[in-house]
Parts: sequence; C-alpha cells; structure tokens
Amino acid sequence: MSSNTSTLIRNGLWDNNPGLVQLLGLCPMLAVTNSVVNALGLSLATLVVLTGSNLTVSLFRKLTPETVRLPIFVMIIAAFVTAIELMMQAYTYELYTILGIFIPLIVTNCVIMGRADAFASRNPIYESFVDGFFMSVGFMAVLLVLGAMRELLGTGAIFANMDLLFGESAKGWQIVVADDYPNFLFAILPPGAFIGLGVLIAIKNWIDLRIKASQKPVVVEKSEPVAPGSKRVRVTG
Repeated sequence: MSSNTSTLIRNGLWDNNPGLVQLLGLCPMLAVTNSVVNALGLSLATLVVLTGSNLTVSLFRKLTPETVRLPIFVMIIAAFVTAIELMMQAYTYELYTILGIFIPLIVTNCVIMGRADAFASRNPIYESFVDGFFMSVGFMAVLLVLGAMRELLGTGAIFANMDLLFGESAKGWQIVVADDYPNFLFAILPPGAFIGLGVLIAIKNWIDLRIKASQKPVVVEKSEPVAPGSKRVRVTG
C-alpha cells in the first residue's frame, strides 16, 4: 500500500473524519441516529452516493468546464441519489418512509459536495475512489456509534427493527439489556444527539492528545565533556 493511499485511508477514518473533524452533514447525522437501523440505512446510501460521485467526477474532471462544474456535480450526485431512492422504495420501502426527506437531502450533503469539489475534481480515479469510500466509511462509523449509543440509552435495547433493512431473518437480532428498563427519552431526542456527538468529539480529541504526547521525542541531557590530560590538585596542610 502506497503512502498516499495510507494517508487517504487515515484521513477518512480518523484524522479528517467528516463527522468528528470536518463537522459536515450534521443535519442527517443528528436527525436519524436515534437507532442503529436508521443510521445504517442512511450511511449505506451515503456510501454509495459519495463513492459513485467521486468516481464519476474524477472520470470527467478534464472535460468539465470550470464555469459550470458545480451544477454538473449536483446533477451527478442527484442521479446517484435518485437511483438509491428507487432501490430503497423497491426493497426497503418501510425504512425509506422512516428516513423520509433525509434520503433526497443527500444531494445537498456537504460531505459529498465537498469531496467532489475539493478532491475528486483534482485527482485521478483511484485516489478519488479511495477518498470517497473511506470518507463515507468514517462517516458511517460515527453514525453507527452515535445511533447505538442513543438507542441503548434511550430504549434499553439495541439492533431493534433490523428486519427493515435485512429482511425477516433479522427480527431476532435485537438485544435487550433489561425488560424493565425505564426509557430515557432524552437520549433519542435532538438534545441527546448533540450531547452524544459532543462526547464522541471529546473522546477523539483526548485520544489524539494522548497519541501526540506519546510521540514526543525524549530529550537526553548531554554531560559536559571532560578535557583530556592531567589536572593539578592543590593540597594544603
């Protein structure tokens, strides 16, 4: 793996994570992460759109006039979003209705538009694919962790309604912490989303500080050099 590819992967997953560092796409992130299945549904749709649009923009980057490149980027992204909408309506219609307006709003997601304009339009196809894929995987990871945290705290269970995405075989995936768990409604409301995201950002910053501190070079103090030769010692009686 080349150093450039490693840098792109690290940027997408950690150093320049769209959800924790760039703080892009906050509207859908905070709105749909009240459960794991909702977070996974939106993040998978975002992954397909971001990766596909990065590939397409990079493929036609030399043919795109500078004056109209942003409208062209929007049309490319909208085409992928439309395809995702039709697929969800055909195979996961109930989840599609739950996510509602946030699927069409992927067109205006700043993560996708930002990567198309800042990276894919200036770099070759392979690098654009790696950037789009791992940026979306990093975004997905934040959504899933936030969704799992809010669902668990809010309802006392996790992986509920996974059959909306994976079919009847996923009905038994739900894990219940306690049958008499008192629902913590605050966690699944918008204020809980803001606090949960703040906690994740704080944890990432703390880890970064620990890593930075551990990488500081150890300073070794040098002793004064001893001059060669004999020294005269005065002895008094």
